[in-house]
Amino acid sequence: QVQLVESGGGLVQAGGSLRLSCVASGSIVSINSMGWFRQAPGKQRELVATIFNSGSTNYAGSVKGRFTISRDNAKNTVYLQMNSLKPEDTAVYYCNARRSVVYYWGQGTQVTVSF
Repeated sequence: QVQLVESGGGLVQAGGSLRLSCVASGSIVSINSMGWFRQAPGKQRELVATIFNSGSTNYAGSVKGRFTISRDNAKNTVYLQMNSLKPEDTAVYYCNARRSVVYYWGQGTQVTVSF
C-alpha cells in the first residue's frame, strides 16, 4: 500500500501562486510515476501534471507554462508549483501515485482562486 498526504491548498486571488505538496509513505519502492489531478464541481477528474521516474514530466495544456511539477526523492515528496492562477483552476487537487496498473490517491486539497 501507498499512502499519500497532500497539503498547501487554500484561497488565492487570480494571478497569485500556491505550492502543493504530496508526501508518499508505505510501499513506494516500485512507484512508476506520481502526479496531480484535479476535480472541479460538476466536472470529471482531470490530469494536471505527471512526473515519471526518469524525471520527465507531462502537463495538461491548460496549465502548461504556469504549473511546474517536481519531486524531492529524499523526502518522498512531490510538489506542484502553481503560478498565474486563474478562477478556472479552482478545484480539489489530488495527488496520485502509479505502480504498474494500480493507482493510489490522496484525500485531496482544495484550491480556490477568486476574481
